[in-house]
Amino acid sequence: MVKILLENRIRKKEYKEKIIEASQAAELVENGMVVGCSGFTPSGYPKAIPLALSKKKNQDINITLLSGASVGKELDGKLAEQGIITRRFPYQSDEKLREKINRGTIDYYDMHLSHFPQQVRYGYYGNVELAIIEAVAITEEGNIIPSTSVGASNTFVSEANKVLLEINLNKPLELEGFHDIYEPEDPPFRKSIEINSVGDRIGQPYIKLPEEKLAGIVITDLEDDISLTSFEDKRSKKIANNIMELLKKEVKEGRIPKNLLPLQSGVGKVANSVLSGLNYSPFKNIEFYSEVIQDSVFELIDNGKIKIASGTSITPSPEGYDHFLKNIEKYKEKIILRPQEISNNPEVIRRLGSIAINTAVEIDIYGNINSSNIMGTRIMNGIGGSGDFTRNAYLSIFVSNSTAADGKISSIVPMVSHVDHTDHDVDVVVTEHGLADLRGLVPRERAKAIINNCAHPEYRNNLKEYFKKANKFGGNIPHNLEEAFSWHQRYRDKGTMKKFD
Repeated sequence: MVKILLENRIRKKEYKEKIIEASQAAELVENGMVVGCSGFTPSGYPKAIPLALSKKKNQDINITLLSGASVGKELDGKLAEQGIITRRFPYQSDEKLREKINRGTIDYYDMHLSHFPQQVRYGYYGNVELAIIEAVAITEEGNIIPSTSVGASNTFVSEANKVLLEINLNKPLELEGFHDIYEPEDPPFRKSIEINSVGDRIGQPYIKLPEEKLAGIVITDLEDDISLTSFEDKRSKKIANNIMELLKKEVKEGRIPKNLLPLQSGVGKVANSVLSGLNYSPFKNIEFYSEVIQDSVFELIDNGKIKIASGTSITPSPEGYDHFLKNIEKYKEKIILRPQEISNNPEVIRRLGSIAINTAVEIDIYGNINSSNIMGTRIMNGIGGSGDFTRNAYLSIFVSNSTAADGKISSIVPMVSHVDHTDHDVDVVVTEHGLADLRGLVPRERAKAIINNCAHPEYRNNLKEYFKKANKFGGNIPHNLEEAFSWHQRYRDKGTMKKFD
């Protein structure tokens, strides 16, 4: 049976001689290496080789680890735990890794995901000595069929000195045909990216792999560490309803067509709930141009609401993944997976006129957004692709529950403790209490709209009092800096930061 499986998975016959054990592959990882791994939020990342590396005895290995976005515990978690990772770019979500980053024992820098592949090609992070890529198959020509994500895999393969492949027998061969791999040339030779509608394909269904780079193939059947949930709560449903009303108004005003403009949505519970709300809306024949394909996208395809979806990864809940497998042939006609340099590309986002919906940690009264750091210093995950879409969208929407830490913290604050997205890029703010349409408003008007419509009632008077005092100082954007800083200090003194640690 295994032999038959491998016939379908490794179609270039001479490559069967490249099959090695995960422990042998781990020996190729050397101290000081820059290692690029497949994976995106967290889907399609290598597992067997990192696990084998984490179990090596008497090792003295420190690496710089690159990936498209977050990966699972077998990679980020285990290697961080063993002290193997010393530098990490550009996005993460693992608890153990995050703890060491915030402690200062692992160096980390957050960045826009669309910028990252080009920076890798330009050598900003050093020479990529090794790429470790999860795949479902190798073609007769020796090219790679990726698994459930693309991310920056194509760039790592093109730049790496050597490539290790993990052929995952648990990922279906039917994934072949989902991918559209296109890597732009660098300036001054770059051409326009000819995606004029979401369904346009401009590349190849595989990643090119020069034969001399292939250092080994590991056969595995390990499953992704899928930690996302499709669970919805009352607050996220209210946020979804508020956004549906906004979109209906946009159609009525003639600013967007009846089938909307291509949607982008962040990852997680609120994002899934917002998209699920489209099932009960009048909108149909919707296009989805985003990063991550989640449960709600499958649901919308099933109900005939979404006609085409483009992303760089398929990252459902465990239940959603089972549903995807049962209906994979149908979804192959509806889903396209692209490199993150394309899925998040500002040129394409601006051309399509995306409606971007992303999540905030906190929002200040003028519309500045913190989406990555708790109390301004402790990284959660990162900015991810939200900046790529926010600045270039036709309509930029940020959502948040009005409070955090069991209601002890207001998510609407006088001044954000860390800025990921400035007020210039934020059109609409939405919480479960309502929405503030900030378009065409000056700073003082924005503050009133956000406080009155989005803040939790228990914090609304405090915010109004702050704004009243701030106005005494004057200026185009009135602030009482001493009180703005003490607002966060009060939460720190209450010990509410422990809620996030």
